[in-house]
Amino acid sequence: MAHQSDLIAADIEAYLKSHETKSLLRFLTCGSVDDGKSTLIGRLLYDSKMIFEDQLAALEADSRRVGTQGGEIDFALLVDGLAAEREQGITIDVAYRFFSTDRRKFIVADTPGHEQYTRNMVTGASTADAAVILIDARRGVLTQTRRHAYLVHLLGIRHVMLAVNKMDLVDWSQAVFDDITADFTTFAGKIGLSDFTAIPMSALRGDNVAERGSAPDWHDGPTLLSWLEAAPVGDDSVARPFRMPVQWVNRPNLDFRGFSGLVAAGSVRPGDQIRVSPSGRVSRVRQVLVGTGEMPEALAGQSVTLTLEDEIDISRGDVLATSDAPVSVADQFEATVVWMDESPMLPGRPYLLKLGTRTVAASITEPKHRVNVNTLEHLATKILNLNEIGVCNISTDMPVAFEPYAESRDLGGFILIDRMSNRTVGAGMIHFALRRSQNVHWQALDVDRAARATLKGHRGRVIWFTGLSGSGKSTIANMVEKKLHAMGRHTYLLDGDNVRHGLNRDLGFTDEDRVENIRRVAEVAKLMADAGLIVLVSFISPFRAERALARSLMPEGDFVEVFVDTPLAVAEARDVKGLYAKARAGELKNFTGIDSPYEAPESSEIRIDTTALSAEAAAEFVTAWMEGELDYTI
Repeated sequence: MAHQSDLIAADIEAYLKSHETKSLLRFLTCGSVDDGKSTLIGRLLYDSKMIFEDQLAALEADSRRVGTQGGEIDFALLVDGLAAEREQGITIDVAYRFFSTDRRKFIVADTPGHEQYTRNMVTGASTADAAVILIDARRGVLTQTRRHAYLVHLLGIRHVMLAVNKMDLVDWSQAVFDDITADFTTFAGKIGLSDFTAIPMSALRGDNVAERGSAPDWHDGPTLLSWLEAAPVGDDSVARPFRMPVQWVNRPNLDFRGFSGLVAAGSVRPGDQIRVSPSGRVSRVRQVLVGTGEMPEALAGQSVTLTLEDEIDISRGDVLATSDAPVSVADQFEATVVWMDESPMLPGRPYLLKLGTRTVAASITEPKHRVNVNTLEHLATKILNLNEIGVCNISTDMPVAFEPYAESRDLGGFILIDRMSNRTVGAGMIHFALRRSQNVHWQALDVDRAARATLKGHRGRVIWFTGLSGSGKSTIANMVEKKLHAMGRHTYLLDGDNVRHGLNRDLGFTDEDRVENIRRVAEVAKLMADAGLIVLVSFISPFRAERALARSLMPEGDFVEVFVDTPLAVAEARDVKGLYAKARAGELKNFTGIDSPYEAPESSEIRIDTTALSAEAAAEFVTAWMEGELDYTI
C-alpha cells in the first residue's frame, strides 16, 4: 500500500486483533451534483492510508487521462468506476468503500447527486448510521440539498454532518460559511432535523478532512474524520424488547427444527417466553444456537437459530418477539412512500410488499398528499412519479407483523416490487396501522364455497375475456353465456360498458382509473364465483398487472383468461361504436391502442384469433373447451 499502519509489519496478529475490536460506522455522502462527494471519499481513502501502490499509480495515470484537476490527482476517480461516470464526471450508481483508522472501521456509500438518481441515494441511506451532506460553498443550499436532507431525516439518520466544501474557492470566507449554515438551519428546523454539525472544508486539498491543513482558525470545531470517529454507532436496539424476523426454518433432519434469523432488537436466552406474530402462538426458547454451538444469550445484530419447547407452526416471515411486549399486527397502514420507478405509482394496482423477511401482495390507495421538498408543502395528487415522496394508505392481502419505522427500521421499512417485472419500484416507512384494520375481522360462515357449488351442480369460476375495443369480446361472451345457460349452468355476465353505468360510473379512462375499474370488477367477480356462479367478465383490462390481480383472487384453476386477439387495424376497421375515429381525431383521450397501451396476455388459457374464427365459432370453441378441459362436476 502507498500508506498503511506500521503495525502490519511489526505485529500482524496485534493488527488483526485491533480490527476485531473496532466499532463499525456506516455512513453516506449526499448532496447536489458536483458538490464533491466522490472527491471527499477518495481523499478519506488516501488520508487513511487505504490505497495500494498499484491503485495509486493507476489513479495518477487516470487523473492525467480523464481527470478534472488539470493533471493533479483526481480523488473522485477512486470511487467513480463506471465508464459513464468518468466520461461525465458525475456519480450514477451507489459506490461502497471500506476504510479504517486506528480508532474505527468505516463503510461509506457514495450516492449520486442528480435528481434522476434519487432512488440510488435512498438505497445508500437505508443502512447508514450517519450522513455527510455536502454543499458547494459557491452555490449554497440547492434543491437537491434540501431533497437529500429531507430523505436523510425521513430515513431516520440521526447523526448528520453539513460539509461546506470548496471553501478554498471562496477564500475561506467565514461570512459565506455562516450564510450557508443559517440557510440550512432554517430548512432543517422545518423538517425536524435539529441536531447537525457544520464544517468548512476543501475535500480536494484535504483541509478539515483528516487534518486541519490550511483551514483558517475561525472554525474551532472537529475535522470530518474526528467527527466520524466520535459519532455514536448503532442505537438502543439491544435495550429494546426482543425481535427476530424468521428468515429460514432449519430442518436438517427429522429430529431438529430450528428458526434462523438476525436478532433485530433486544436479547434472547434459553427459557425466555416468546410470542409468534402474526399467529399469536406462545412458546419458550429451548436453545440459542450460533453455528453448531449453544450460546447462553444472543444480542441484537447476531444471526442465530432458536429451538422452541413446543411444536408450533412458524414459517419464513413470521416474527418472534418477547411475549410481554409483542409486535403489532395489521393489514392496513399509513406510510410515507418514495417512488423509485420510471412508471408512475397507480392507486389500486397490485404490488408485492417486502417487510422484514415476509413478502405479501399489497395495493396503495390514492396518495393523501405528496411533499414538495423545497417548500415542504403538502400537494394534492392522484399518482406518484419517479423520485416523488407521498403519504399513502397501504393494504396487504394478509396481516403482517410490524413496528413504526420511527421505532424500528427492520420492521417498519419496506420495499414495493412490481409483480410482473420483479423491479423494486418504491420504498416506504410505516407510520401506524389504520384503525379500521383493527376493527374489521373475517366473520366465520357456515355455508362455504363448496356448499354453494354443490347446490348449483358446478364450481364457480371466472372466465375473463380481454382484448382491444372492437375485438368482439362482448359478443363472444354473450354467446358463451347463452350456451352455458341452455346447458343449465348458473352464470352472470359482467360487461365493461354496463358496469360503468353503475358501480364504476365515477371512473374515467386515465391509467389510474382503469386500474381501479378492474380492481372493483375483480372483487365483484370473486364474490359471484364464491356464490357458485360462472362469471363471464368482458373488459378491455389493458394491463397485465390487474389481470394478474384478478387471477390471484381465485383458487387455482378457477380463473380462465380468454384473449380475444384482434389486430389493431382490424378492430379499428370495424369501429362499431365510432370510438377509434374520435380517438384519431383527438376527441377521445386515453383510448386503448391509440394513446393508451394494451398489454397482451403472455400465457392465456384460451386465445381466440378473430381473423380466423367467427364470433359463433369462437363461442362454440370456448364453451367446448370449458366443458371438455375443465371438470365442472363436484
